[in-house]
Order: sequence, then C-alpha cells, then structure tokens
Amino acid sequence: MSHREGNTKSLYLFTSFRDADQNFLRFLYSYDGYHWTNVPGTFLEAKVGGSKQFRDPSLLRGPDGIFHLVWTTGWHGDQGFGYAESKDLIHWSEQKFVPVMTNEPTTVNVWAPELFYNEREKDFIIVWASTIPGRFPDKLEKHDNNHRLYFTTTRDFTNFTPTKLFFDPGFSVIDPFILKDGGHFVLICKDNSRPNLNLRVAFAKTPLGPWGNVSEPFTQKFTEGPCALKIGDDWLIYFDAYREKIYGAVKTRDFKNFTEVTKEVSFPEGHKHGTAIKVPRKILDGLLNSQTTNSQTNL
Repeated sequence: MSHREGNTKSLYLFTSFRDADQNFLRFLYSYDGYHWTNVPGTFLEAKVGGSKQFRDPSLLRGPDGIFHLVWTTGWHGDQGFGYAESKDLIHWSEQKFVPVMTNEPTTVNVWAPELFYNEREKDFIIVWASTIPGRFPDKLEKHDNNHRLYFTTTRDFTNFTPTKLFFDPGFSVIDPFILKDGGHFVLICKDNSRPNLNLRVAFAKTPLGPWGNVSEPFTQKFTEGPCALKIGDDWLIYFDAYREKIYGAVKTRDFKNFTEVTKEVSFPEGHKHGTAIKVPRKILDGLLNSQTTNSQTNL
C-alpha cells in the first residue's frame, strides 16, 4: 500500500455485477479513479421482481448517511425496479420491488434505474428507460425496443410521485446518468438508436430538465452504461464497451471536448456497469473485512 493510499480518508467505490450470474451486488474500489480493484465476494443477492435478476446497480448516499441502491430486476416483463438500503453496504434492508410503470400496462421493461439527490428539493430523483410500444415513432427500432426516459421522485423510498416522461430526444435512449457541474446539470445517456449505440450528453438548469443542446456522440459504437466522477479538474466518464468486453473512459472539463483515456484506466475482467461514488475509507475497510464473502459466487 502506498503512502497516499494508507493516509487517504476517502476513496471511490464502483457498484458492479457479472453477466455470468446476474444475481449479486459486487464492488470495485479505487484511490485515484483510474485503477480499480475488485472487492472479494458478493454483498446482496437479488430477491425481487419476476426474474429476480440483478443488473445495473445505482448507489447513492443520502444526506443522513444511508446508502440507497436501485437495480434492474429483469430484461422484460417487470414494470418496476429493485430497492434496498444500508448503513455499511454489508447489512441490507429487506428488498422492495417498486412498481413505477404499472399505469402503462403495455410497458415492456424498466431498465437501469439511476439515482440522483436533488439538493434544492431535498428529494431523490430516480430515472430509467422504458419502452411503451407505439408511444413514439419506431424509425429503425423494433416496436418493443424503442425507449424513452421516465422518472419518479421520493423522500423516503416508500412514497413515490407519479411517473412522468423525463427525456425524449427524438430517438431511443437508455442508461441515464445525471451530474451537477457548477451551476448547471448534465445528463449522460446512451443513444440506443440504430445505427448509433453510443453516448451523448444534454444540458439543463435543473436536474429535472428540460434537457437541451444534445451533443453529438462522443464515444465509439457499442458503448453504454455511463457514469462519471470528478477527479481533480477533470470529469471522468466511464462506459461499458460491451462488444470489446472492456471498460473504457473519456475525460472532459466542459462536456464539449472529450479525450479518450481508456488506455489509462484499468478494471477487473468481467466488470459490468454500475455507478461510482466517493465514500469514507471506513466503508471500504468494512467491506474488505466483511465475513459475508461467498466463495462460491466469487467469480
């Protein structure tokens, strides 16, 4: 362990899952945001939803120190997402399935729910992608694979506001990630239309939009699952280059000029997309010392 690592009071955690099982929450950790190491073991097994899958975990720590986790519970058929909370990322509350698209009975899916804390309103925004067949022009998309972004808000993860449309850029869009940069907000998302299948950004004055000034794509084709961390003066945007089966990154300071840094970052093999957050050192120490490691699922 380097001198810097030994004295750091905080570091970065990345939620993860594996395609090989799609049932368990995993973590990576990093001291610099560039080099990531696997936390051994698994820390939550999916119990809710029709398929009881575990994909796309989004983690956020609220102002009271409680960690909130949401995830995709199934490819198709589930009209909601999974939720659990924890103080230490080891001991978890009972899982809940949150039905957010049942008001639209033809909804095909609820993919990649993402958490954002709205400081102004003191509530949590949850954004995800769903297909409601026929709601928007299909263009080149399949009738059951034409997504838009939707959202709900909550203060207690028990009561949720009615679901509303979050973002319709005029093309199929999935994998939202919201960040605050200075006095404005940035939405990173995947243009899921054919033939693009890559990442763009949009901008707004509030975290609920309206979103505009949609950028041209800034990653190669077959990239998805973005999230971002502020490292020094740079924003690092991580993404899953799923055809190459690697994790990549770009860096930017203005969300207009992007520099590819995939060769500068390193991730454990098999890592699939979640979100990265800053946490106190004691949280990682607890995970590393935890006795919850299940060797049978330590893929």
